[in-house]
Formats: sequence, C-alpha cells, structure tokens
Amino acid sequence: MQIRYANYDDYRFCFSYRGRPGFRPSILMLHGFSAHKDMWLSVVKFLPKNLHLVCVDMPGHEGTTRSSLDDYSINGQVKRIHQFVECIKLNRKPFHLIGTSMGGNVAGVYAARYPAEICSLSLVCPAGLPYPTDNKFLKQLRELKESERMDRVPLIPSTPEEMADMLKLCSYVRFKVPQQILQGLVDVRIPHNEFYRKLFLEIADEKSRHALHENMSKIKAPTQIIWGKQDQVLDVSGADVLAKSISDCQVHILENCGHSVVVERPRKTAKLILEFLALVHNTENNKKLA
Repeated sequence: MQIRYANYDDYRFCFSYRGRPGFRPSILMLHGFSAHKDMWLSVVKFLPKNLHLVCVDMPGHEGTTRSSLDDYSINGQVKRIHQFVECIKLNRKPFHLIGTSMGGNVAGVYAARYPAEICSLSLVCPAGLPYPTDNKFLKQLRELKESERMDRVPLIPSTPEEMADMLKLCSYVRFKVPQQILQGLVDVRIPHNEFYRKLFLEIADEKSRHALHENMSKIKAPTQIIWGKQDQVLDVSGADVLAKSISDCQVHILENCGHSVVVERPRKTAKLILEFLALVHNTENNKKLA
C-alpha cells in the first residue's frame, strides 16, 4: 500500500492505496473508533493485487486533520468522507464501500445519502443501531453516563491494565500480552485520549447514536453484513435489525469471533467480501446482457 495525501481547502486527508481503478469496482475502507487506516492491512493481504483499494484515516485520526472546530458527529464524518471521495475522484463510477464499527455507521449513512455513488456495501459489526440484546459494554456505558463518569470509557484506556481489559472486550480470542507491550500500546494512545473522549461523546450522542438505524431503509445498494457472534461491544442482534430493513441484504455471523472481526478473522473477512463482490458484479453484468 502506498501512502498519499489529498487536500480539500485547508483540510488534509491521509490515505493508503493499492492498484488502479479498472473494470471491477474500487473499494473504500472506513476504520473504527480510535483506529487508523492500517487496521485493514490484515485483510488487504488476502485480497487480489489487481483490485483498486483505498483505506483512509477517518476525520481526526492519524494523518487526517484534527481540528477542535470540526463536526465529528456521524453526519459530519459522512460529509468529510464525501469530500475525500470527490478529492480523489473515486466516485467517477460507483464503488464498493466497507466500514467497521464507527466506520460502519458512517458507511451505512453514506450509502443512504449518496446512493448513486455506491454499487455495493459491506458493514462489519456496525455501530449506529438500537441493539435488541443489551450487552455488558452498553450496560457499563449507561452506568458511566448516569454517574457522569464518561472519562472512564472502556474503549479509551490510560493504563496497561485498562488496555488489557479493552483487548479482552474487543476480541473473543484470548491472548496473553506482556506488560511491556501493553504499556507501549497505552503510551501511543495517551496523547490522543482527550480527542477520543470528545469523539466518543459525539458519536454516543442522541443525533449520532442511531444514525444508521434512521437511514437504513434508504440503503438501496446490495448489502453484506458481517458480525462476530461473540461481539461484546456491539451485540450481534444488530444484524437482524439491518436485514429486516435493507431489501437486498445477506448476513454472515462468524462463530468464535468478537468485535475485532477484521483483526481476528482477516482471511474469512476477505473471502466473504470477494464472494459478495463476485456475486453482485456478475448479477449486474447479467442484467446488462439480458
């Protein structure tokens, strides 16, 4: 993957890409809260070299501009991603959009708002829904909100112990991470924690929390839902909510997998995306020939 920057007025997007636009749709990948574009590398290595792939740092993350004046709500992020797409002319023809967690919320709302730009959509354990089954994380969040302790969000660790808890929360597979590594992971995050707290409050706010749910009936593109059955952050019951509202939708529930689907099951994720793209693309071509 090669790293590039794209500017929209005085706003800078950082992205990585591989391949060039061709016969098959380009793929844009949107990462989750407090991650960055490189989180997709584990999946990218299982995708064919001739696909045109673009992974962008979401607003305020890694190499993309971070400004206290920016709107980090889901709608604000959708607008920014649209500016990015226009900047690199990705929407010259419809492209495939993939998003996970917060990025899944943004991707779903984007597909609803700009239907002509999206040929197909993959949502990997997306945020933005009311989940019929309450889980430990959502209960914890409610308690924190009621006690006004939103500085203790489990997804924003500031000690090695909290980092270990976050890894346990996000991943079904248990692995022993040495203290030194945990400390290193925390040290990298601490300078950004103030921004992460601001962002979290923004996306957990009333106007963003159910943004995907409010827009899902407007999604017209063929859609694929991938979810880890043991997701403790966003409950797998969200998959049903989407499947009932999106007319052209297929659901894949991965056994023995948590919230970090992309990291835990990269080969399977890549395989499902490729099979879905082949199915959608072949159907489209057959329609044209008919």
